[in-house]
Amino acid sequence: MPMPNGILLVDKPSGWTSFDVLAKLRGALGTRKLGHSGTLDPMATGVLAVFIGKATAAADRQLDHDKTYEATVRFGLRTDTGDITGTPLQTADAAVTAAQLQAVLPQFLGEQQQLPPMYSAVKINGQPLYKAARKGQTIERTPRPITVYGLELLGSPAPNDFVLRAACSKGTYIRVLAEDIGTALGVPATLAALRRTKAGVFDLADCHTLPDILAAAESGALAENGWILPIETVFAPLPALQVNDGVKAHLMNGCPTSHYAAADGKYRVYDKNGIFLGLAVVAGRVLQVEKLFCERE
Repeated sequence: MPMPNGILLVDKPSGWTSFDVLAKLRGALGTRKLGHSGTLDPMATGVLAVFIGKATAAADRQLDHDKTYEATVRFGLRTDTGDITGTPLQTADAAVTAAQLQAVLPQFLGEQQQLPPMYSAVKINGQPLYKAARKGQTIERTPRPITVYGLELLGSPAPNDFVLRAACSKGTYIRVLAEDIGTALGVPATLAALRRTKAGVFDLADCHTLPDILAAAESGALAENGWILPIETVFAPLPALQVNDGVKAHLMNGCPTSHYAAADGKYRVYDKNGIFLGLAVVAGRVLQVEKLFCERE
């Protein structure tokens, strides 16, 4: 049975790159047409949305790119990578208290500029920064706009280790945030653990471990057990529009439909049988297809 188009939510294991996960799944799912959104560092775990087949075209069209993380910040240590997998650059005696940490967190909320770390996949002049970093080079970088919506202290599992819940915009580097919080407290800091609990509309509670996914794929149950979410899941925030056969034919052929009685905006479009067709836009009472995700008839 061919693997259906859709979205598979993986709880990425530590020590795997996002590419490693895709490589493993290509063999298990029997398809090379896989993509993902929101790369996670090898050390990080949590929500990794894998897009299968026609759904790969939806990855870059997501409406909600915000993320939520649970991050363990370790004070008293700074590394070259910004996390504990790197080489120590600075150590110091630190006696950070919860009260001290709570006092500085508000200054990191809201819109701000963040400098991408050298150990990142950001490309400058066509080369990922991490390749230069591995050669000991430092490249001039431009700060990028980010937004931190919330920072909540969840606890302290060990002295000088504090767990924060961070809700932020796409492109936010939690490693850099951890280091900046340390700077505000006057001590070196690095990221000791990172778990993504939410990515756009996707939640950790709906994710499955890689071993469970591989076992389900081997048994043939993966296509039937409901783990592969419909493509339109990623477009859930959009209003739905159901069209008749005539309008459907226009959409399938890329033709506009004039005098369409719907408010201006973008829609999830379904046919009269409730089958998801794709995305369409209404502007000035004209309905125009944006992207089809169904098979053309």
